[in-house]
Order: sequence, then C-alpha cells, then structure tokens
Amino acid sequence: MLDRRSFLGSAAAASLAAPIGAQALTSVPLPAADLHAKNEDAYWAALRKQFLIPADVVNLNVGTVGSSPRPVLKAIFDGFETTEQMTQEGSEDYPIWGYGAWDQYRKPFADFMGAKVEQMAILRNCTEANSYIANGFDMKPGDEVLISDEEHGSGEMPWMLRSRRYGVVVKKFAMPKPAKNAAEILNRISDAIMPKTRIIFVSHISTSTGVVLPAKEIAALARSKGIISAFDGAHAPGMMKVDLNDIGCDLYTGSMHKWLFATKGTGFLYLRDRSVMDRVWNTIATGGYDDPARMADRYMQIGSSCIPTLMGLNAAIGFASSIGMDRIEARNRMLADYIHAEMMKRGAQDWTSPDPALRCAIATVNVPPVQRMELQDWLWKNHKVRIRGGNPSKLRLATPYFLSKADIDRFLGLFDEYRKMKGA
Repeated sequence: MLDRRSFLGSAAAASLAAPIGAQALTSVPLPAADLHAKNEDAYWAALRKQFLIPADVVNLNVGTVGSSPRPVLKAIFDGFETTEQMTQEGSEDYPIWGYGAWDQYRKPFADFMGAKVEQMAILRNCTEANSYIANGFDMKPGDEVLISDEEHGSGEMPWMLRSRRYGVVVKKFAMPKPAKNAAEILNRISDAIMPKTRIIFVSHISTSTGVVLPAKEIAALARSKGIISAFDGAHAPGMMKVDLNDIGCDLYTGSMHKWLFATKGTGFLYLRDRSVMDRVWNTIATGGYDDPARMADRYMQIGSSCIPTLMGLNAAIGFASSIGMDRIEARNRMLADYIHAEMMKRGAQDWTSPDPALRCAIATVNVPPVQRMELQDWLWKNHKVRIRGGNPSKLRLATPYFLSKADIDRFLGLFDEYRKMKGA
C-alpha cells in the first residue's frame, strides 16, 4: 500500500509521463466553410467540439469567464515550448514582455476592434485598464466623474479609491430597469451631467443586466459638452462587432478572456489620440513610460509578463475571424432573444430590455421568489448547468454562440422543475 508521499510521487511521475496539454492539443477539424449555408445546426455543433467543455455541461455564464478553444490553447502551449527554450535571436531577447512595442500582437487586435496600433495598449485585464483611467486621468479635488449604478466593481472601485485619496467626486445616475430604448438611457446621462462633470465612465454592455448602451451617442453627447467619454467594454470583444474609431469615444477598456475566448490575463486600453493620452498619467512606470512618441505603447511599460498569452490572443482573433463577427453576433443575439422570450413566458421580470437592439448575448431576468444562489448551486451540483446573477432573485443568462437551443431548453426544463419542487 502506498503512503501519502509515495502516492504523490507516483501521481507526479504519471503526470510527467503524459503529454502536456494532450487533450487540448488533440486536433479536431473545423467545420467546412460552406457548412453554415447548408446546415446551421451542424455548423455550430462542429464548432462546439473545439471547446474542452464536456458535452453534458451547459455554460450560461460566459459573462464571467470564457473557455479557450483548442486552437487558442495550442498556441499558448506552443508559445511556452518555444519561448522557454531561451533561444531567442538577439542577445537581449527573452521570453518576457514589458519593454517592447509588440506590434505583432497589438496590431491584429487593434484591427479587430476598429482601431490603430498606436491607439492600443495590451494589458493584463480590464481591471488594470480601468485603474489606469481612474488613477491617471488628470482631475483636481471637486471634479466629478459620472458613472451608472450598474458598473462592475473593477469599474467603480478605482474611482472610489480616487475619491477617497484625492477628493474627486463620484456621481451616479440610475439605469432604467429595464431600458425601454436607447433614448431613455441617453436622457438619464444628459440629465445627470453637471458643470463639474469632467468624464463619463460607463459600461458598453452592463455586467449586471446585459443591456447594450448606445455608446456612439453617449460619446457624441460627451464631446458636445467638452467631457471625456470612457467605456468599460469587458463584455464587448468577441460578443459583438466593435469599431472603436467609429464609436468616437476617448477611452475604452476591455477583456479578451470572456467572449473572445482568449487567454486569461489579457486586457486592453484604447486611447483615441495624443490629446487624450496627454490627460492620462501612467500609474505603472518603468523605462519608456514618459515617451510621448510611443503613444499608447507607453501604457504597456509594466515590466515582465507572458508572451504565450499574446500568442493565444492572436489565435483567438484568428479563430473568431474565421467564423466571422457578423455571424457570431447574429448567433449570439438569436440565442439571447430565444432564452429571453422563454423566460418572459414563464412570468420573469425583464431586467435587460424589451428592445432586441439593446440585447446581444446576455439576458437578465428577475424571478422572485426563486433564490438565485440556491438555484445556481442546485443547477451546477446536480445537473452541470452554470448560471450566475444577483441576489435575491436575478438570473444573468449568457448565450455564447457554441450553445444549442437544446442546451437552453435543458436549462428551461430544469428551471421549471426547480420552481415546481419549491412550490414557486
């Protein structure tokens, strides 16, 4: 009989004997280019096989974190294998990131987001990018930032920290729940603007309700009043087509690990032009942070980091582009509309919007007296269905393109079963 030490040693030896990432590196053919036109269900089912999520798991919580598909994982693993050999060409080249411009990773993502490479800084997550703005935007005590009452903690808390330390005033406006139309949101922002408002910081897609805010109109409103516009776009990349320069905002942040299914530990900061960059101080500094000629690259001077994550990001962009963002967005919207309609039939209260234009791949509903956390745990522990939401009774239902209607119907059936079981 093995003692604990012997057992651990045997387990370690077994893990070393197995190929690293064997499951992820197993090649699964992508669907033929013409399959979508012939059989949509077969096309999306074939793409589902690119993800390591077991077939009996239904993930309605991509709003928290996505799952990287096989091509992305392969790029990451190959990247580690290559970089860790320490055979880089130059005597000063190492498998770290923090001192170069890395345009080979910035440019594909900038192109994907409708931006120029000099406007884009690749960071480690959206929280870091939001903190750059809140901590670095040039303001004096008494100046005001306008945010919504639906901001994620990583969007709101950096401003609260700035307020506590330096006397910046955080003002909130109440988002309509649900938002009937885009004009209703825009009017609430307009009514909340005050003489000391210096920056409007709101989510492009609300993390709590999933409503898609009218970003282009908000940016135009801000500009008309001489106010900086900034958006937390954590949910937008990979969920819907985004053209940052068309939106016309001054600042935009986001994550790639949710809907783009890129490497965990990838985020970004977009800055429209030099006039905006001159108003945002670096809050992480090393050599090159103060070189204006580097444009957005100077916000990437953060010290050593991880090149394979960027290789995975490039693979994620390639994967999404091979499907097509128009096709992905249409699929996301169709599935969200379907689950939204089905929950409305069940008497749920809409917390996103009755307007399909203000939804994409998240539908949030309120289902009292059902207790969200109890339902969430029951679904996962007993049926391998993941959801998330807000207490006491809000369910945030995310619908990534790889789900099928059968997956959603499975959740709906279980929701009905749970309500009946609880006598709700």
